[in-house]
Amino acid sequence: MGDRVRRINMWSSPRNLSTALMYSWRERADTTVVDEPLYAHYLHQTGRDHPGAAEVLASQSPDGASVIREVMFGSYDSEVVFFKQMAKHLVGLDHRVVLDGFDTVLLTRDPWEMLTSLQKNLPDATIDDTGFVELVALADAVVAGGGRPTVIDAKLLLTDPRGVLSELCERLSLRFDDAMLSWPAGPKPEDGVWAPYWYDGVHRSTGWDPWRAKDDVLAPSLAPVLDEAEAMYRRLLPFRIG
Repeated sequence: MGDRVRRINMWSSPRNLSTALMYSWRERADTTVVDEPLYAHYLHQTGRDHPGAAEVLASQSPDGASVIREVMFGSYDSEVVFFKQMAKHLVGLDHRVVLDGFDTVLLTRDPWEMLTSLQKNLPDATIDDTGFVELVALADAVVAGGGRPTVIDAKLLLTDPRGVLSELCERLSLRFDDAMLSWPAGPKPEDGVWAPYWYDGVHRSTGWDPWRAKDDVLAPSLAPVLDEAEAMYRRLLPFRIG
């Protein structure tokens, strides 16, 4: 397809339904999905100790510039390529190189809901682990370029998956496909090697479960992170779909 391929970068905080959204796009006959191609770059840049970090570094190039050039701008046979991305993986990279040539979608979630989930894998999480800094920077860059950011809020997505996904496709000038509302349970061939550490819940799912309030308790040490994240989250709300 060459340069006619539509390339979608979906940038997210962790624990935001990003894998479910990747599975949703995977069900489209016209779409190839790619799981977090910049993860090894992020680990190499930060030295962050994530579950399965050694496996991630062995499975991907840690050179972000090379990944952008060879993977994200690589050749694909499908009409659409959907890159599931963690916003924090942009560390050390010029944001402009992942905006030009891509459709940009930002996926966010109420910070309290996100952090109470993230703390199970990263109990020492900081604001840098949330991706909110990069999400706001990407939104600002889109606005500065004369555009309007496309933001998906995880709660609204679960409340009305058909409505939110239909509007998303409309904004991207793509047809909505009912196949995006469900997927088979279990691991997928496109899953990164980190899936055993992070994807247990989504592997049990077969579609968009209704949103439910959580009764989790946030660790007191993460209260300052919550305050910072909430301020950034509020900056994204005016651009939400739904």
